Amino acid sequence: MSAPQNSPRPTALADRLDGLLFFPVTAFAADGSFDPAGYRTHLEARLADHPAAVFAACGTGEFAALSPREYEACLRVAVETAAGSVPVVGGTGYGTALALEYAAAAERAGADGLLVLPPVFGDGGQGGLAAHYRALAAGTRLDLILYQREQLVFAPETVAELAKVPNIIGFKDGRGDLDLMLRIVSAVRADGPAGFRYFNGMPTAEMTQQAYRAIGVPLYSSAIFCFAPDLALAFHRALEKGDAATLETFTDVFLRPYVALRNSRPGYPVSLVKAATRALGHPVGPVRAPLTEPAPADIDAVLALVEAARVALR
Repeated sequence: MSAPQNSPRPTALADRLDGLLFFPVTAFAADGSFDPAGYRTHLEARLADHPAAVFAACGTGEFAALSPREYEACLRVAVETAAGSVPVVGGTGYGTALALEYAAAAERAGADGLLVLPPVFGDGGQGGLAAHYRALAAGTRLDLILYQREQLVFAPETVAELAKVPNIIGFKDGRGDLDLMLRIVSAVRADGPAGFRYFNGMPTAEMTQQAYRAIGVPLYSSAIFCFAPDLALAFHRALEKGDAATLETFTDVFLRPYVALRNSRPGYPVSLVKAATRALGHPVGPVRAPLTEPAPADIDAVLALVEAARVALR
């Protein structure tokens, strides 16, 4: 089946996902409880920088550390704060039954869609994966974005089939296998709907986005936007303009040393982001176990990299 025969299937969410995507950290109080006021402050500050969407209570937002009640409260604050200015997408995950409960909570909170983190435990092969995602799609009115991570591999044919489900609108890759990702893009192009959206979900996605964009993956998660929105936006503008000089400077001065630091300790893709966000003035509190706080010297190193990048880009 050739691509031109496929008809576009636009949805309200898919049409609005065009720009820098904000993945906020979730604010916790000193006693470890969810802090709606701190979360709202973080969201308000970043929404003033005009991201294209808010992905709340996802990986950077410590989805797995939230109780179902906290999760719904977190999404409700995000929806109220965004006030329709941008779409709000929540995370969901676990097995089918729990994923459906989180989907129902996201609906009650007023979310626009769901980023579906991989199911845990049990391996039913590609048929089992397809059954899981079809059941979730049938059980919610929300649009879904599939999320491939280290523990989950989608066959290109599976993605092409799931892309035909009306409320499955996109696919996000967090594995970093560009060969597989290109085959997925090609399979959907050949035998799936037009308008399907693709996302780079690698940690510090700016580091790999030039490569992802080259194979047809235009959208990406930006955790950097949490603590250095000016840098995240500068990178995004340079990417859109094809400004190679700025992209090279940003990579050499900030991304390469930051990613080396991020890789130096487990959990840093989230905990380092949250610590930097807190250090730069947002009352978002600590991470929850099993994550641990970064070493003070590492937080200082991140702040130094942010300043060096600002100087270099000026």
